[in-house]
Amino acid sequence: MKKLLCIILLGCLSSLAQAHIGSPGVTFEGKAGVYAVMVLITPPDVIPGTATVDVYTKTSGIRTIGAKPAYWFAGDEGTPAADDLLAVEGEPGHFRGMVWLMSAGTSGIELDIAGDAGQGKILVPVMAVSTAQKEMPSSLGWILLALCVLLVGLMITIIGASVGDGQVKPAEEITAAIARKRWIGSAVSFILLLLVLWGGKTWWDSWSNRYRRFTYKPFKATSVVTQTAGRNILEFRIDTTRLQNLFNTRRLSYIIPDHGKLMHMFLVRAGSMDVFAHLHPHRKDSATFVTPLPPLPPGKYLVFADITRLTGFSETIPDTLEIGASVPAVLTSIDSSAIDRDDTFYSTTPVGDATSASMQADNIVLCGKPGVKTALADGSFAIWEHEPNASFAAGKLYELTFAIQDEHGKPAILEPYLGMQGHAVVMKTDGSTYIHLHPVGNYSMASQQTILTRFEKEAGPVQWEKITRGTLFIDSVNQVVARLDAMSEDERNKALMGSMYHSPGDTTHAEHSVVKFPYAFPSPGNYRIWIQLKRNGKILNSAFDTVVE
Repeated sequence: MKKLLCIILLGCLSSLAQAHIGSPGVTFEGKAGVYAVMVLITPPDVIPGTATVDVYTKTSGIRTIGAKPAYWFAGDEGTPAADDLLAVEGEPGHFRGMVWLMSAGTSGIELDIAGDAGQGKILVPVMAVSTAQKEMPSSLGWILLALCVLLVGLMITIIGASVGDGQVKPAEEITAAIARKRWIGSAVSFILLLLVLWGGKTWWDSWSNRYRRFTYKPFKATSVVTQTAGRNILEFRIDTTRLQNLFNTRRLSYIIPDHGKLMHMFLVRAGSMDVFAHLHPHRKDSATFVTPLPPLPPGKYLVFADITRLTGFSETIPDTLEIGASVPAVLTSIDSSAIDRDDTFYSTTPVGDATSASMQADNIVLCGKPGVKTALADGSFAIWEHEPNASFAAGKLYELTFAIQDEHGKPAILEPYLGMQGHAVVMKTDGSTYIHLHPVGNYSMASQQTILTRFEKEAGPVQWEKITRGTLFIDSVNQVVARLDAMSEDERNKALMGSMYHSPGDTTHAEHSVVKFPYAFPSPGNYRIWIQLKRNGKILNSAFDTVVE
């Protein structure tokens, strides 16, 4: 069964390799002015298309909510008027509406909320790309073909009659010459109609080929383990040779840091899903990233690498990696950041095996469930605040809330981890869903800031000639990342968090012991959620399993 599950997991990668694999919805939690909201945006899989926008709020006094697309390429001048979101009957605080996304690329949905407390605005990034090509149902195709044959036949009959029988006066006999004209007219009209149909097909095929050309094509990569100075180095090589579309926006020279890192990489052991790692490779060249490989146990691993480019476009690059027995199989969950202060890795219960003998080892962290107090590696506890044994509904937006208690059962004060209160990864056990979550949502913070900065500086279309050359851009970004890495933890958190920052010593904020992640599970099935937190200078990890109906 585990081998079969592993095969299914690997097979899913090729067909579902895109940003937010298998989870197209974009979630946001925060404030628009004084209005606290949770937002779920379901983008279309075909562009142009309509995105569904759901806004949830407990704040009263809201009169109107407007939503409009904001395109990075077009600028503020290319932003259309807002569409109103309407209150959902029987669901207080729930507003829903549709927004047309007409252009592919980096965009966002801008929400403008007006109420008794004034106005508030937020911008939620959305990667607007075509990921599918709709197929016509065969029954409809046969119906349309029959109608086409009927119309062609009627047109030929009408034209033939108009140049033949239609020229005969009443009571006159139809001569052989008239009959010949009718047949010639019918033949000529048949040929002309075939040419029209052929021209229509040619035009349609050209648009279809253009659509396929600009349909989202994920990057492919190859992960290899090399030996350097006695250390195992993971080398992640991105293959760009197959990308022939969106050249300006997909050049790897223009990657920007998100949470201070150019790449967030996650490794999960395939099948059992009992080993997890969150790494941050460094750039070797524009298409190659390297990182020391933690002492993970042997096996086949699923690799997911998240990147964000200059345009704000973010995506996930998947791959697989085989780790052999030559790599030391030693895990230290309490201080897994010994290699890098931001990297973390650990082992937990295999999927579907809560009584594994391997749980006797000291370096294994027991996988938790909703409503069950789960021990962490440093003696503290995590509680997923949800009804025990209660399932979740697919497509519904939830606030996944995790309360952290110290060794004595009191609220534990958490520290920022990479500028956030915590990080989470959600995966479906069949491998069809992967997503990287933050307390503010599942979008890239760099994407949001990129769009906002773009509108502040320029109102019109992008001026490509003003963009720095790739080599200079790489050098500038590398210097920024190096400066961030050289900062102390407190200095870097201030730089990354901005207005969200609170000093680790400030215990007046009770919310520092609770981490919330807004998310809507895309489909029914079994899911595993990994969370990463920081306390007393150490990264803490935990995993939770749940069922979605």
